[in-house]
Amino acid sequence: MCLVVSRHFHLHLFTIDSKLNLRPETMDLQNYSFVSEFVLHGLCTSRQLQFFFFIFFSGLYVAIVLGNLFIVATVISNPHLHSSPMYFLLGNLSFLDMWLASFATPKMIRDFLSHRKLISFGGCMAQIFFLHFIGGAEMVLLVSMAYDRYVAICKPLHYMTLMSRQTCIGLVLVSWAVGFVHSISQVAFTVNLPYCGPNVVDSFFCDLPLVIKLACMDSYVLGVLMISDSGLLSMSCFLLLMISYTIILITVRQRAAGGVSKALSTCSAHIMVVTLFFGPCIFIYLWPFSSFSVDKLLSVFYTIFTPLLNPLIYTLRNEEMKTAMKKLRNRHVTFH
Repeated sequence: MCLVVSRHFHLHLFTIDSKLNLRPETMDLQNYSFVSEFVLHGLCTSRQLQFFFFIFFSGLYVAIVLGNLFIVATVISNPHLHSSPMYFLLGNLSFLDMWLASFATPKMIRDFLSHRKLISFGGCMAQIFFLHFIGGAEMVLLVSMAYDRYVAICKPLHYMTLMSRQTCIGLVLVSWAVGFVHSISQVAFTVNLPYCGPNVVDSFFCDLPLVIKLACMDSYVLGVLMISDSGLLSMSCFLLLMISYTIILITVRQRAAGGVSKALSTCSAHIMVVTLFFGPCIFIYLWPFSSFSVDKLLSVFYTIFTPLLNPLIYTLRNEEMKTAMKKLRNRHVTFH
């Protein structure tokens, strides 16, 4: 009797290897099914540009970490800011921004000096996990910040009741929980896909649409379902934010009080952050299986430039924050 075994049954041969002693098939399965590392294409192939990018992005990354760390330290050290719902949420946003810029940027900077940009399978899955964990948490946190501004402007008499300390902590915990559930649901499916053959990721970090395309199976439907999760989260949060700020701006326009200009300034800064952060995410995940060279630029924008612009937008347009930062800096200089 002739036994014909296809590649789809190699896994079954592997499980009964001890009984049938099918060594050749087992070895073929190992060669076929497992990719131990991925090759990152990077931002460019020009050696001159890579050296320039090394200097440029190294400076940006240092500025991101120091800027957001300074905001977190200012909020923690100042009792007034620490007890304010708005600044409490801002401190958490800066904390997330530091991690959003750190999950892939240090490796990207190091890879500018490397001939082969390699990342292990585990490292690739870790990048996907932290990107969606931190990104999902930041999206929900931005919605919480919009809710804070809505209550402050539209229901000022009930502000301290609706935005109590417990409420603020609950909003932060919910943002982290949503980010974690969203991320683990993505990685749980991605890590179990069979990767056997091309292993080149056309970016400077591992992202879901790019890695799914490398699986050795027809993963289109699964990919659409997984990536639509990210698209649904991005779009729903974006719509909630736009609705919130529309209500705020309508309310502000109907009032002729002295604080209108300040409210408009605050809301415009928030809307700018929302547009810069959600725009690239929605674009990337609405067309996940299309090849756009602009995707790399958008990835750089929301993983590096947005965490840099957040502290600039929130601090340079906020006199109270700038005053608190000056006090912290002067106190530190005096101490030394």
